[in-house]
Amino acid sequence: MITPEEIVGMTDLTPEEVDAIAEHEHTTGVLAAGMVEYLMHKHGGPQAINRMICEDIRAALHRDDVAHARALYATLRHFIATNPEAAQGPE
Repeated sequence: MITPEEIVGMTDLTPEEVDAIAEHEHTTGVLAAGMVEYLMHKHGGPQAINRMICEDIRAALHRDDVAHARALYATLRHFIATNPEAAQGPE
């Protein structure tokens, strides 16, 4: 049987990046892994992931959860560094 960690490992993203999408979509890491895999191969998908993480950073800041906002920001920085096509801009 395949474990959830192995499913997340099949994506090109880190577990933290998949967790950020799971948080944004209010779903499990396994479902988020499938979504991430789809989005990373869709035109404008990497930018959509960027926006999702940014929205979660804003939400964390609005509820004064600075520690979580910092963790998400580190995740976003890594995502953009390893996926330059994710930088915001025209889709």
